[in-house]
Amino acid sequence: MSTIQRETGETRVELMLRLPEEDAAGGPAQVATGVRFLDHMLNTFARYSGLELRVEAQGDLRHHLVEDVAITLGLALRQEIPATCTRYGNATVVMDDAMVQVALDAGGRPYYRGPVPSVLYDHFFRSLADNAALTLHVRVLRGHDRHHMVEAAVKALGLALRMALAPGRAVFSTKGAVRIDREEA
Repeated sequence: MSTIQRETGETRVELMLRLPEEDAAGGPAQVATGVRFLDHMLNTFARYSGLELRVEAQGDLRHHLVEDVAITLGLALRQEIPATCTRYGNATVVMDDAMVQVALDAGGRPYYRGPVPSVLYDHFFRSLADNAALTLHVRVLRGHDRHHMVEAAVKALGLALRMALAPGRAVFSTKGAVRIDREEA
């Protein structure tokens, strides 16, 4: 279990993240940010990833709050990534008009490639990937409704993470080791 507190002149975020028990359905999540869409996305993320998540956050501007929640979530996720996990995950999710594909590597190399059709949530995915040390590719394949495209991306991210964080028997690398420096997190 990881607990992270982040306080700046703009925001205050308290976050707890725990890896799922075997065959967990997802969640539970307790989220209170004051931004209803962000709360909805964080609850969705917890459900689809299987992670237990608690978030309490407040901020001066919606942009600052969304960014700092993503940073904090990324830092907590980085601490929780097991050394011997499956490491790679991918998922494609359809939601009404939207179809989104996410592929990721939880091997400690931060990189983000999008975009999603929302500057705010594109920044969310980038901040999460950078701070969790994920290689994260998000492809919006179809869609008209931005809500559906962003939500499909969050669902696909959750499913891909569930796959990547599944227990592995050994470190999955031709280099013989994948080390995520948890001191930096």
